Amino acid sequence: MLNRLFFGVLIYYASAFAAAHAQLPDFTEMVKTNGDAVVNISTTQKSTDPQADGDQQPIPQDVPPEMEELFRRFFQGPGRGYTPRETNSLGSGFIISRDGYLLTNHHVVNNASEIVVKLKDRRELIAKLIGSDESTDVALLKVDAKDLPVVEIGAPEQLQVGEWVLAIGTPFGFDQSVTAGIVSAKGRSLPDGNYVPFIQTDVAINPGNSGGPLFNMQGKVVGINSQIYSRSGGYMGLSFAIPIDVAMNVVEQIKSKGKVSRGWLGVQIQDVNRQLAESFGMDRPHGALVAKVVPGGPAEKAGLQIGDIIVEFNGHVIETSGELPPRVGVTPIDEKAKVKIIRHGEQQDISVKIGLLPAQNTAALSNAPTAAETQINRLGIVVADLTSEQRQQAQVEKNGVLVQKVNKGIALDAGIQPGDIILRIQNTVIRDSADFNSVITKLPAEKSIAVLVQRNGNPVFLAFKIDK
Repeated sequence: MLNRLFFGVLIYYASAFAAAHAQLPDFTEMVKTNGDAVVNISTTQKSTDPQADGDQQPIPQDVPPEMEELFRRFFQGPGRGYTPRETNSLGSGFIISRDGYLLTNHHVVNNASEIVVKLKDRRELIAKLIGSDESTDVALLKVDAKDLPVVEIGAPEQLQVGEWVLAIGTPFGFDQSVTAGIVSAKGRSLPDGNYVPFIQTDVAINPGNSGGPLFNMQGKVVGINSQIYSRSGGYMGLSFAIPIDVAMNVVEQIKSKGKVSRGWLGVQIQDVNRQLAESFGMDRPHGALVAKVVPGGPAEKAGLQIGDIIVEFNGHVIETSGELPPRVGVTPIDEKAKVKIIRHGEQQDISVKIGLLPAQNTAALSNAPTAAETQINRLGIVVADLTSEQRQQAQVEKNGVLVQKVNKGIALDAGIQPGDIILRIQNTVIRDSADFNSVITKLPAEKSIAVLVQRNGNPVFLAFKIDK
């Protein structure tokens, strides 16, 4: 009886293990099919000391490479020049055409004097940089070769959170390393990636994986591994990939025009939190709140106003402000876009003719200063004089300065936001940016200061204290 029970339990657990094992994905065929198209990329850059301005004591030939920096610090000293030297870096890439076009990250090949592509069959080819785009961190390379193995391009919009994905790359210089995980989230907005709705995964990505492909379970590339979130410099379960459709849009523009152009709406936006949603009569926080309308920009010409909340762009629902810049960026220049907004609690449809993002300011979608902009001050904010159009939109007849940017510090902690209009500091009326600068230089330290701001048409008092 006991033997029969023992064997019954054994069979049960064996069956359960087999069933669980059967549900785990098998990546072996995918790696065999796609591994040949994944390459190692090594670059050489010229490195110079920014303080180089004089003679230097030469580094003895017998000093080991790892001791060179120590020698410079103690024997050459600050302010002394040093001979430019070559540095090397490693990354990954993948071939997208049989005649030698391949993709990697912009930061992998940026400022490289030489780019060497090493294939799985050990061939090493010199690559030419066809073009790159810093905003999306995508670079297009070309090697002189034919009949190369290529990857198949997939559709990132069909990815689902929880789906298995696989990466092949060169972490820490280890060629053809394979790691797997799941899609953790989609459409992530990162501080330095305004135009990229990143794919977040828990795939183990480390230095050297940058530029390598991210595959779905059909063996198609859905992203380019680009960034990790880490406090140690290594893998911590937060990896981010550029959707391949974003990258291929960059490729097409580089090939056809030699550069990348982006659509521009001409607004400064921010997220809608719970308190703001209530103040606007919304049932829940969503959309992109327009905190500033750039004078003369597409949004102003179309009639968008400060305080409008963009909830839909060209049929795509906008849940957070970070979702808007990528949508606008890929919209063709001079094309009319349908924008759904909430204004004064009611929905309206507006048609906006998309403009060209100014080349001198790639962050113009979210931060576009005017000519009257002041410098960062002791409050850590940038303000500008109000134009007549902005006064009309904000219903401010006179006085006040527009907050354009808020850095970490006193003002941010106090709750001051871009788009606020500062009307009064303590009992002093603020007439313009010059007046503002004069007043804040005289503010006492370690004393609570009241500031009256107008936000979305409503006056509100805030308080801050300046440290010594």
